[in-house]
Amino acid sequence: MKKSVFLLVLIIVMGCKSSTVIINNTDSSQNVIPKPSKGDVIMTSSSKASSNKLATSEELKEIVSFLASDDLKGRDTGSEGIEKAAVYIETIFRKNNIKPYYKTYRDSFNLKGMHAYNIVGFIEGNDETLKNEIVIIGAHYDHIGSAKKVGDDTIANGANDNAAGTSGVLEIAEYFAETRTNKRSILIALFSAEEKGLKGSEHLAKKLKAENIDLYTMLNFEMIGVPFVGRPYDAFLTGYDLSNMSAKINEYTNSNLTGFSEVSKKYDLFTHSDNYAFYKEFKLPCQTFSSCDLSNYDYYHHVDDEADKLDYNHMASLINKVIPAIETICNTPTKEITMNHE
Repeated sequence: MKKSVFLLVLIIVMGCKSSTVIINNTDSSQNVIPKPSKGDVIMTSSSKASSNKLATSEELKEIVSFLASDDLKGRDTGSEGIEKAAVYIETIFRKNNIKPYYKTYRDSFNLKGMHAYNIVGFIEGNDETLKNEIVIIGAHYDHIGSAKKVGDDTIANGANDNAAGTSGVLEIAEYFAETRTNKRSILIALFSAEEKGLKGSEHLAKKLKAENIDLYTMLNFEMIGVPFVGRPYDAFLTGYDLSNMSAKINEYTNSNLTGFSEVSKKYDLFTHSDNYAFYKEFKLPCQTFSSCDLSNYDYYHHVDDEADKLDYNHMASLINKVIPAIETICNTPTKEITMNHE
């Protein structure tokens, strides 16, 4: 999540060193997964077998372990590391026959002279009418590069923030790419430059608004790597009171999957993640789904935000619980998720 708001939440002070910006010229058309550092695991399988469509802890760990490896050096926007992350995501899209939304997967934009890019895929709906309506599933795949040195370590690997959310979105994308059970079309968006002030999502939201897409709703995934303890729900939704999204997700899953976070409201987390740009442009229910408001994780923007700190069984359970909700969102005859009236 955007750094400024959480500095209010954390008691500890975390300094961030400036990262070297590298304008890369890597050929994005290559269909290879970059070689990770020793000990990392990469995803080598193609789409899931029909008998195993849902997410597994092993698959999620494979994705996070690559994205949060030292080899990617914290995935700062404009760096070699985020280029490797982008190629990795593109490779997963290709292997699962997820088409680019634009001519290529890259939605490029300029950030203070730096080349940046969102990665955007598209899963067309199977209903001739409803496929013209769009559901956006998103997460940011960038991080801050480096953070306050601990021992010899300065790499802010960003496992929970937000390799975790990225892995969840990729698993959701794989599910729908194989099952094709969505009547509405799904746009899969992995954002860059979230840590620079939500610039990637801002760029794409403005672009889609100008293109006059028929957006139904946007669900963003942020910091889902650890569970809450002692709460009556699995995840909270930012902007809880703004719409009926939480109630509908719980109805669709026949569970208490989502709820209200006091921390989220106190620090206005609704405006500090990539859902907000879409809300500003479309004035529709666009909210972030998270199981971490930093009351349950000590390593925000810290060099110890590593892949081994996450709970992958929790992550798999969370993603597999939310998939039926997304499926229902894509298939209801009318747009049931709406803004609340004041």
